[in-house]
Amino acid sequence: MMVNGFVYLRGLFNRLRWEEDGLALTEYLILLGLLTAVVVIAVITFGENLGLGWQAWADWLTGLNAPPALPT
Repeated sequence: MMVNGFVYLRGLFNRLRWEEDGLALTEYLILLGLLTAVVVIAVITFGENLGLGWQAWADWLTGLNAPPALPT
């Protein structure tokens, strides 16, 4: 069973490697993986600081006085 899976994966890899459509698909998958990794790293790196910044801005907004009432 494991040998059949290995043979299937090897054949799939060879098709993706040598066929033109497979090459394009492989390039898009690599690009998608890189973009996903960049987004995950950015969220992990800047997530806490961004949350603190948004909270500070929200606190500042709630501390503002209400606008004056319009005369009627």
